Amino acid sequence: MSTRHGTALVTGASSGIGAAYAGRLAAAGWDTVLVARRAQRLDDLAGRLREETGTTVETLVADLSDPDDLTRVAERAAGEDIGFLLNNAGINGYGPFAELEPDLMAKVLTVNVVAVTALTRAVVPAMLQRGRGTVVNVASQLAFAGSLPPGPLPQRAVYGGTKGYVVTFTRTLAAELAGSPLRVQVLCPGLTATEFHRSRGEAPVAGREQTVHDEGGMPVDQVVDASLAALDAGQVVCVPGLDDPAPVEALAQAELTLRTTAGRGRV
Repeated sequence: MSTRHGTALVTGASSGIGAAYAGRLAAAGWDTVLVARRAQRLDDLAGRLREETGTTVETLVADLSDPDDLTRVAERAAGEDIGFLLNNAGINGYGPFAELEPDLMAKVLTVNVVAVTALTRAVVPAMLQRGRGTVVNVASQLAFAGSLPPGPLPQRAVYGGTKGYVVTFTRTLAAELAGSPLRVQVLCPGLTATEFHRSRGEAPVAGREQTVHDEGGMPVDQVVDASLAALDAGQVVCVPGLDDPAPVEALAQAELTLRTTAGRGRV
C-alpha cells in the first residue's frame, strides 16, 4: 500500500456519485480500484486522480450483472488492502411491472441486490481480521416510497424493492457488527444531479463526458459530503438533506412496535 489509508473499491465509478466519491477518497489519500462498464470513462477518471492526488488507481472494467465479472470484482474486493467499499453501482429498470422485460428485471436484481451482497461478503471477513474497514451501500429514498403512486415518482416496483433490500440488509448487518470496529452505512439519496435517469440499465449512457438528466437534483458533492459526515458521526442511515434524525429514529421505533405487538399474538 502506498498510502496510510489503504485502498477503496468503488463500483459504478464512471460517473455520478461513484466518480465524485472516488475523487474525494483519493484526495484524502486513499488508493482506489474503480469499477464500471465504461472503460474510457474509467481511464479518464483514473488519469485525473493519479495526476491530482498522486495515489495509485486501478481500473476494473466489469458488468456486475455478469457472473464472471462479479466473481472477478469480488476476488479483488477480498484483497488484504481493501479498507473501504462503496457499493454504488445500480440500474433502475423503470417502467410498468407487467411490461418489464425479464432480462432487464434479472439485471436489476443482480446488480442492485446480488452484487451488493456478494461484494460486502467479500470485504467484511478481511476487515474484521484487520480490525478496521468501512462499507457504504448506496440505496435510494425510493426505498421508502413503496405505497406512493407513480407520477411524479417513476414506476419502480422492482427498483424500489431492491433498494428496500439494501436498506434492510445494511441496517441489519450494522446491528450484527455493532461491537466491531467496522463502519457500515446505507446512503439514501433522493433525486441527484447525475445521468442515472438517462438509461434504464440495459446499457450505460454513451459518450465520454458525464451528463445530467433533465430532472436535475442535489449536486453529487453534497451527497458525498452528507455520507462522509454521517460516517464520522457513526450514523448507519444517511439521508442527504435530512437534518433532523427524528424520522429515522421514528422508523426504528415503528419497527420495534410492529414486532413486539405482533409477537404477543391474540388474547
